[in-house]
Amino acid sequence: MTVTSAPLLPLPTFDASTVSGAARLPQLGVIRVVGEDAASFLHGQLTQDFALLGLSQARLAAFCSAKGRMLASFVGFKRSHTEVWLVCAQDLLAPTLKRLSMFVLRAKAKLSDASAELAVYGLVGDGAGWPATAWSKQDDGEASVVRLMPAEGRARALWVAPVEAAAPALPALDPALWQWLAVRSGVADLSAPVVEAFVPQMLNYESVDGVNFKKGCYPGQEVVARSQFRGTLKRRAYLAHADAPMAVGQDVFHASDAEQPTGTVVAAAPHPVAGFDAVVSMQISAADGQALTLAAADGPALQLLPLPYPLRDDI
Repeated sequence: MTVTSAPLLPLPTFDASTVSGAARLPQLGVIRVVGEDAASFLHGQLTQDFALLGLSQARLAAFCSAKGRMLASFVGFKRSHTEVWLVCAQDLLAPTLKRLSMFVLRAKAKLSDASAELAVYGLVGDGAGWPATAWSKQDDGEASVVRLMPAEGRARALWVAPVEAAAPALPALDPALWQWLAVRSGVADLSAPVVEAFVPQMLNYESVDGVNFKKGCYPGQEVVARSQFRGTLKRRAYLAHADAPMAVGQDVFHASDAEQPTGTVVAAAPHPVAGFDAVVSMQISAADGQALTLAAADGPALQLLPLPYPLRDDI
Protein backbone atom coordinates (compact mmCIF):
# COMPACT_ATOMS: atom_id res chain seq x y z
CA MET A 1 0.00 0.00 0.00
CA THR A 2 1.32 3.43 -0.92
CA VAL A 3 1.76 5.74 2.07
CA THR A 4 0.60 9.27 1.44
CA SER A 5 0.97 12.25 3.73
CA ALA A 6 -2.13 13.88 5.15
CA PRO A 7 -2.89 17.37 3.87
CA LEU A 8 -1.66 20.03 6.29
CA LEU A 9 -4.17 22.20 8.11
CA PRO A 10 -3.64 25.97 8.07
CA LEU A 11 -2.37 26.37 11.63
CA PRO A 12 -3.33 29.54 13.54
CA THR A 13 -0.56 31.51 15.21
CA PHE A 14 -0.60 33.29 18.54
CA ASP A 15 2.14 35.35 20.19
CA ALA A 16 2.22 34.28 23.85
CA SER A 17 5.32 36.31 24.70
CA THR A 18 3.38 38.89 26.72
CA VAL A 19 0.90 36.55 28.41
CA SER A 20 1.04 37.08 32.17
CA GLY A 21 -1.39 36.61 35.02
CA ALA A 22 -3.06 34.30 37.51
CA ALA A 23 -6.13 32.12 36.95
CA ARG A 24 -8.14 30.42 39.70
CA LEU A 25 -8.34 26.69 38.90
CA PRO A 26 -11.44 25.19 40.55
CA GLN A 27 -10.98 22.04 38.45
CA LEU A 28 -8.02 21.17 40.69
CA GLY A 29 -8.27 19.99 44.28
CA VAL A 30 -5.78 19.13 47.01
CA ILE A 31 -5.28 15.97 49.06
CA ARG A 32 -3.45 16.68 52.31
CA VAL A 33 -1.34 13.89 53.82
CA VAL A 34 -0.20 14.53 57.41
CA GLY A 35 1.94 12.45 59.77
CA GLU A 36 5.49 11.32 60.32
CA ASP A 37 5.03 8.60 57.67
CA ALA A 38 3.35 10.90 55.11
CA ALA A 39 6.27 10.92 52.64
CA SER A 40 7.21 7.25 53.09
CA PHE A 41 3.58 6.20 52.63
CA LEU A 42 3.30 8.11 49.34
CA HIS A 43 6.68 6.77 48.27
CA GLY A 44 5.19 3.29 48.36
CA GLN A 45 2.09 4.24 46.38
CA LEU A 46 3.15 6.63 43.60
CA THR A 47 5.53 6.52 40.64
CA GLN A 48 7.90 9.15 42.03
CA ASP A 49 10.39 9.28 44.89
CA PHE A 50 8.78 11.00 47.87
CA ALA A 51 11.20 9.57 50.44
CA LEU A 52 13.94 11.95 49.26
CA LEU A 53 11.58 14.85 48.52
CA GLY A 54 13.12 18.08 49.80
CA LEU A 55 11.21 21.12 50.98
CA SER A 56 12.31 23.03 47.87
CA GLN A 57 11.22 20.31 45.44
CA ALA A 58 8.01 19.09 43.86
CA ARG A 59 7.07 15.86 42.11
CA LEU A 60 4.93 14.98 39.11
CA ALA A 61 3.61 11.53 39.92
CA ALA A 62 0.99 8.96 38.97
CA PHE A 63 -1.10 6.62 41.11
CA CYS A 64 -1.58 3.34 39.25
CA SER A 65 -3.67 0.20 39.47
CA ALA A 66 -2.04 -3.20 39.90
CA LYS A 67 -2.07 -3.41 36.09
CA GLY A 68 0.01 -0.23 35.81
CA ARG A 69 -2.89 1.89 34.53
CA MET A 70 -3.11 5.46 35.78
CA LEU A 71 -5.87 6.16 38.30
CA ALA A 72 -4.76 9.74 38.99
CA SER A 73 -1.87 12.14 38.50
CA PHE A 74 -0.50 14.67 40.97
CA VAL A 75 1.82 17.57 41.50
CA GLY A 76 3.03 16.82 45.02
CA PHE A 77 5.20 18.75 47.47
CA LYS A 78 5.97 19.04 51.17
CA ARG A 79 4.68 21.91 53.27
CA SER A 80 6.74 20.53 56.15
CA HIS A 81 8.61 17.32 56.93
CA THR A 82 5.32 15.77 58.09
CA GLU A 83 2.83 17.28 55.62
CA VAL A 84 2.47 16.67 51.87
CA TRP A 85 0.01 18.35 49.51
CA LEU A 86 -1.11 16.54 46.34
CA VAL A 87 -2.76 18.68 43.64
CA CYS A 88 -4.97 16.63 41.32
CA ALA A 89 -8.07 16.80 39.14
CA GLN A 90 -11.15 17.56 41.25
CA ASP A 91 -13.21 14.95 39.40
CA LEU A 92 -10.79 12.23 40.54
CA LEU A 93 -10.12 13.44 44.06
CA ALA A 94 -12.83 11.57 46.00
CA PRO A 95 -12.23 8.10 44.50
CA THR A 96 -8.47 8.59 44.67
CA LEU A 97 -8.60 9.65 48.31
CA LYS A 98 -10.76 6.63 49.14
CA ARG A 99 -8.46 4.21 47.35
CA LEU A 100 -5.23 5.65 48.76
CA SER A 101 -6.70 5.57 52.26
CA MET A 102 -7.26 1.82 51.94
CA PHE A 103 -3.48 1.30 51.90
CA VAL A 104 -2.58 3.39 54.95
CA LEU A 105 -2.90 0.45 57.39
CA ARG A 106 -0.38 1.03 60.20
CA ALA A 107 1.40 3.97 58.57
CA LYS A 108 1.33 7.16 60.61
CA ALA A 109 -0.35 9.19 57.89
CA LYS A 110 -3.79 10.79 57.67
CA LEU A 111 -5.29 11.71 54.32
CA SER A 112 -8.01 14.32 53.81
CA ASP A 113 -9.62 16.45 51.13
CA ALA A 114 -8.28 19.98 51.67
CA SER A 115 -9.91 21.49 48.58
CA ALA A 116 -12.35 23.63 50.59
CA GLU A 117 -9.46 25.08 52.59
CA LEU A 118 -6.90 25.65 49.84
CA ALA A 119 -7.11 27.70 46.64
CA VAL A 120 -5.17 26.69 43.54
CA TYR A 121 -4.12 29.27 40.94
CA GLY A 122 -2.21 28.87 37.71
CA LEU A 123 0.48 31.49 37.15
CA VAL A 124 1.98 32.56 33.80
CA GLY A 125 4.74 35.10 33.40
CA ASP A 126 8.47 35.61 33.12
CA GLY A 127 9.14 33.52 36.23
CA ALA A 128 10.92 36.30 38.12
CA GLY A 129 10.98 35.44 41.81
CA TRP A 130 9.61 31.94 41.19
CA PRO A 131 11.45 28.67 41.83
CA ALA A 132 14.30 28.35 39.36
CA THR A 133 13.50 25.08 37.55
CA ALA A 134 10.58 22.82 36.71
CA TRP A 135 9.39 20.67 39.61
CA SER A 136 10.93 22.95 42.21
CA LYS A 137 9.01 24.72 44.97
CA GLN A 138 9.28 27.66 47.31
CA ASP A 139 7.08 28.83 50.14
CA ASP A 140 6.02 32.45 50.47
CA GLY A 141 4.32 32.67 53.84
CA GLU A 142 1.15 30.60 53.64
CA ALA A 143 1.47 30.07 49.87
CA SER A 144 3.51 27.46 48.00
CA VAL A 145 4.64 28.13 44.44
CA VAL A 146 5.56 25.13 42.26
CA ARG A 147 7.36 25.73 38.96
CA LEU A 148 5.88 23.65 36.13
CA MET A 149 7.23 22.94 32.67
CA PRO A 150 7.01 25.98 30.37
CA ALA A 151 4.72 26.46 27.40
CA GLU A 152 5.17 28.68 24.34
CA GLY A 153 8.26 30.18 25.98
CA ARG A 154 6.35 31.31 29.09
CA ALA A 155 7.08 30.22 32.63
CA ARG A 156 4.20 28.54 34.45
CA ALA A 157 3.58 27.70 38.08
CA LEU A 158 0.95 26.50 40.53
CA TRP A 159 0.18 28.72 43.52
CA VAL A 160 -1.51 26.95 46.45
CA ALA A 161 -2.55 28.72 49.65
CA PRO A 162 -5.39 28.92 52.17
CA VAL A 163 -8.55 30.33 50.62
CA GLU A 164 -8.47 33.34 52.94
CA ALA A 165 -4.98 34.34 51.79
CA ALA A 166 -4.55 37.26 49.40
CA ALA A 167 -4.66 36.14 45.76
CA PRO A 168 -1.44 36.22 43.71
CA ALA A 169 -0.36 39.76 42.83
CA LEU A 170 -0.78 39.28 39.09
CA PRO A 171 -3.42 40.39 36.57
CA ALA A 172 -6.42 38.10 36.13
CA LEU A 173 -5.74 35.49 33.46
CA ASP A 174 -8.44 33.88 31.34
CA PRO A 175 -8.67 30.23 32.58
CA ALA A 176 -9.09 29.10 28.97
CA LEU A 177 -5.71 30.62 28.13
CA TRP A 178 -4.17 28.83 31.10
CA GLN A 179 -5.66 25.56 29.89
CA TRP A 180 -4.36 26.10 26.36
CA LEU A 181 -0.85 26.70 27.69
CA ALA A 182 -1.17 23.59 29.86
CA VAL A 183 -1.97 21.59 26.72
CA ARG A 184 0.91 23.19 24.81
CA SER A 185 3.29 22.21 27.60
CA GLY A 186 2.70 18.60 26.54
CA VAL A 187 2.15 17.47 30.14
CA ALA A 188 -1.37 16.11 30.54
CA ASP A 189 -3.12 15.77 33.89
CA LEU A 190 -5.33 12.72 34.18
CA SER A 191 -9.09 13.35 34.51
CA ALA A 192 -12.16 11.15 34.92
CA PRO A 193 -12.96 10.31 31.26
CA VAL A 194 -9.59 8.55 30.78
CA VAL A 195 -9.05 6.77 34.12
CA GLU A 196 -7.24 3.43 33.71
CA ALA A 197 -6.63 4.07 30.01
CA PHE A 198 -2.84 4.53 30.11
CA VAL A 199 0.38 3.41 31.70
CA PRO A 200 2.42 6.53 32.56
CA GLN A 201 4.71 6.30 29.53
CA MET A 202 1.69 6.54 27.21
CA LEU A 203 1.49 10.16 28.46
CA ASN A 204 5.30 10.61 28.22
CA TYR A 205 5.58 10.79 32.02
CA GLU A 206 9.01 9.16 31.98
CA SER A 207 10.21 12.04 29.75
CA VAL A 208 8.84 14.83 31.99
CA ASP A 209 10.11 13.46 35.32
CA GLY A 210 6.88 11.76 36.35
CA VAL A 211 8.37 8.28 36.91
CA ASN A 212 11.38 7.23 38.96
CA PHE A 213 12.68 3.81 37.88
CA LYS A 214 15.19 3.54 40.73
CA LYS A 215 12.74 3.75 43.62
CA GLY A 216 11.08 0.82 45.35
CA CYS A 217 7.83 -0.93 44.60
CA TYR A 218 4.41 0.69 44.17
CA PRO A 219 1.14 -0.59 42.68
CA GLY A 220 1.70 -1.42 39.00
CA GLN A 221 5.48 -0.97 39.22
CA GLU A 222 6.30 -4.20 37.39
CA VAL A 223 4.08 -3.30 34.45
CA VAL A 224 5.49 0.24 34.26
CA ALA A 225 9.06 -1.06 34.39
CA ARG A 226 8.38 -3.72 31.77
CA SER A 227 6.95 -1.09 29.43
CA GLN A 228 10.13 0.92 29.86
CA PHE A 229 12.81 -1.71 29.50
CA ARG A 230 11.36 -4.51 27.38
CA GLY A 231 10.22 -2.51 24.39
CA THR A 232 6.52 -3.24 24.91
CA LEU A 233 5.31 0.36 24.76
CA LYS A 234 3.29 1.03 21.62
CA ARG A 235 1.65 4.37 22.51
CA ARG A 236 2.99 7.85 23.12
CA ALA A 237 1.52 11.30 23.76
CA TYR A 238 1.49 13.83 20.92
CA LEU A 239 0.30 17.39 20.45
CA ALA A 240 -2.41 17.86 17.83
CA HIS A 241 -4.53 20.65 16.33
CA ALA A 242 -8.02 20.50 14.81
CA ASP A 243 -10.38 23.11 13.44
CA ALA A 244 -13.23 21.43 15.36
CA PRO A 245 -13.80 21.27 19.13
CA MET A 246 -11.99 18.45 20.94
CA ALA A 247 -12.90 16.89 24.29
CA VAL A 248 -11.15 14.52 26.69
CA GLY A 249 -11.98 10.91 25.92
CA GLN A 250 -12.71 11.33 22.21
CA ASP A 251 -11.27 8.71 19.88
CA VAL A 252 -8.68 9.40 17.20
CA PHE A 253 -8.66 7.39 13.95
CA HIS A 254 -5.89 6.64 11.47
CA ALA A 255 -6.39 6.38 7.71
CA SER A 256 -5.43 2.69 7.71
CA ASP A 257 -8.32 1.56 9.96
CA ALA A 258 -11.81 3.03 9.86
CA GLU A 259 -13.14 0.67 12.55
CA GLN A 260 -10.66 0.74 15.44
CA PRO A 261 -9.40 4.00 16.99
CA THR A 262 -5.67 4.51 17.18
CA GLY A 263 -5.70 6.98 20.06
CA THR A 264 -7.54 9.08 22.63
CA VAL A 265 -7.72 12.79 23.49
CA VAL A 266 -6.24 13.23 26.98
CA ALA A 267 -6.38 17.03 27.38
CA ALA A 268 -7.86 19.71 25.12
CA ALA A 269 -8.36 23.46 25.01
CA PRO A 270 -9.47 26.08 22.47
CA HIS A 271 -6.63 27.75 20.61
CA PRO A 272 -6.68 31.52 21.34
CA VAL A 273 -7.16 32.29 17.63
CA ALA A 274 -9.01 29.38 16.03
CA GLY A 275 -9.66 25.68 16.49
CA PHE A 276 -8.54 23.43 19.33
CA ASP A 277 -5.25 21.96 20.52
CA ALA A 278 -4.96 18.68 22.40
CA VAL A 279 -2.65 16.13 23.93
CA VAL A 280 -3.44 12.83 22.22
CA SER A 281 -2.17 9.43 23.33
CA MET A 282 -1.99 7.16 20.32
CA GLN A 283 -0.20 4.32 18.61
CA ILE A 284 3.37 5.28 17.74
CA SER A 285 2.87 3.68 14.33
CA ALA A 286 0.05 6.16 13.61
CA ALA A 287 2.47 9.12 13.59
CA ASP A 288 3.47 8.23 10.02
CA GLY A 289 2.12 11.24 8.13
CA GLN A 290 -1.13 9.63 7.03
CA ALA A 291 -4.47 11.22 7.83
CA LEU A 292 -5.67 11.36 11.43
CA THR A 293 -9.27 12.23 12.26
CA LEU A 294 -11.32 12.97 15.35
CA ALA A 295 -14.22 10.82 16.62
CA ALA A 296 -14.68 8.86 13.36
CA ALA A 297 -12.85 7.85 10.23
CA ASP A 298 -14.61 10.66 8.37
CA GLY A 299 -14.35 13.13 11.26
CA PRO A 300 -12.46 16.44 11.43
CA ALA A 301 -8.80 16.29 10.45
CA LEU A 302 -6.03 16.38 13.05
CA GLN A 303 -2.53 17.69 12.50
CA LEU A 304 0.34 16.69 14.76
CA LEU A 305 2.50 19.43 16.26
CA PRO A 306 6.05 19.23 17.65
CA LEU A 307 6.40 18.32 21.30
CA PRO A 308 8.09 21.01 23.43
CA TYR A 309 10.47 18.50 25.07
CA PRO A 310 12.58 15.56 23.87
CA LEU A 311 11.38 12.01 24.42
CA ARG A 312 13.78 9.81 26.33
CA ASP A 313 15.03 7.18 23.93
CA ASP A 314 15.51 4.18 26.23
CA ILE A 315 12.10 2.64 25.51
